[in-house]
Amino acid sequence: MNIKISINLQALDLYDNQGQVVQRYAISSARRGTGQQEGSLCTPLGRHVVRAKIGAGQPENTVFVGRRPTGEIYNSALAAQFPGRDWILTRILWLSGCEVGHNRLGTVDTMRRYIYIHGSPDTAPMGVPGSIGCIRMHNRDVISLFDQMQVGVEINISI
Repeated sequence: MNIKISINLQALDLYDNQGQVVQRYAISSARRGTGQQEGSLCTPLGRHVVRAKIGAGQPENTVFVGRRPTGEIYNSALAAQFPGRDWILTRILWLSGCEVGHNRLGTVDTMRRYIYIHGSPDTAPMGVPGSIGCIRMHNRDVISLFDQMQVGVEINISI
């Protein structure tokens, strides 16, 4: 099993071990485009792996800060209280780059940049860039993907 993310298509494809697409999900990558550099707020390209799965068993719309559940469940009142917040909800797949000097180590390290595949409010548009570097998904989609993933699954992010 592996994953290919297309920035141009704003789609995440899940492949089985025979190389067949078994699921396509709409995503939202960085509004600033692609880039490797720390602080760029861009989505990094290249080969990655899922380094950690965070949030198993948490309720849908669980709010995460610093990869830890806050005890809050996202709703419209919470959204109104914190307008403009970049919500990390439901599940987190923390990515680690595999290409030294491109997306691993130094100032281009995907994991040290805290780049995730994570849930977002269901009102967040998918199919268009809008994040600050991560790959956003709707909550039910990220749960579906999370439940099929193992740590170490390969992910390729390309234009």
